[in-house]
Amino acid sequence: MPPETEAYGSCAPGYDPARFGSVLGSQSKHFSEEDNDMRQVAFYGKGGIGKSTTQQNTAAALAAQGNQIMIVGCDPKADSTRLLLRGHRQTTVLDTIRDLGDADKVTLDKVISKGYGEIKCVESGGPEPGVGCGGRGVITAIQTLERLGAYEDDLDYVFYDVLGDVVCGGFAMPIREGYAEEIYIVCSGEYMALFAANNISRGVRKFAERGYARLGGLICNSRMVENEHELVKAFAERINTQLIHFVPRSKDVQRAEINKQTVIDYNAELNQAQEYLTLAEKIDANEMFTIPTPISQDELEDLMRSYGIID
Repeated sequence: MPPETEAYGSCAPGYDPARFGSVLGSQSKHFSEEDNDMRQVAFYGKGGIGKSTTQQNTAAALAAQGNQIMIVGCDPKADSTRLLLRGHRQTTVLDTIRDLGDADKVTLDKVISKGYGEIKCVESGGPEPGVGCGGRGVITAIQTLERLGAYEDDLDYVFYDVLGDVVCGGFAMPIREGYAEEIYIVCSGEYMALFAANNISRGVRKFAERGYARLGGLICNSRMVENEHELVKAFAERINTQLIHFVPRSKDVQRAEINKQTVIDYNAELNQAQEYLTLAEKIDANEMFTIPTPISQDELEDLMRSYGIID
């Protein structure tokens, strides 16, 4: 295993053996037994792949289907909830702590805003650009939410929208500390998107071997690459997971974003809204959670050549 995918922690709380199978390491739980039905899902993917857009549209679809959801944005850019809040800029946890001067003065009403479908929206925030560790914001935000009892509400889902790869210990926190049980990787048929997905799967494997999270599948956010659906499906099979849904490219996503809305909020009658509703249904019904088997760079390049992507 390459050194950049080494885990930064050893506890495995929150793991549900009834859903994910036998535990491969010791564990404790952050939450009480009555919280077992709450599913904690982390979204990872290459920067710029449309991860936050996909995550928010999926959350909106799940909310429209009657689920209670909280989203924890784990990106210093604090853009994981923008569409759900119709453009409202959420005050981040770290900014709130800085403004109050004391983490003990933070209350839930100061860091949680209600968005579309009553989704609870939280942004972890980060340090000033060029100063400090962005991953610390993720750690601080999740610990603050837990201390304040945010996870004690009757939630069906908690989504963690995580920046980039899992190589940084701070950004890997949702899975390394056992909060996120299900991982979905947003990708496309482009080389760097699959390269990043493969690298993320290395990190997930490291944590999964210790009894942490499992990979629930790949979400292909189409870039209209040649043979894209077939390529991503084949890649998913190679790394021991599934292509849970192929999201076709549509200008309606951009139209909704310009209007500061998710697609289903913008116009629920659009075909693209149905795509996100279908993705939400597949995640809700998903029972395929695996330990991924990442492939080598040479194998990835050979796979892409076989689908006519690389000459």
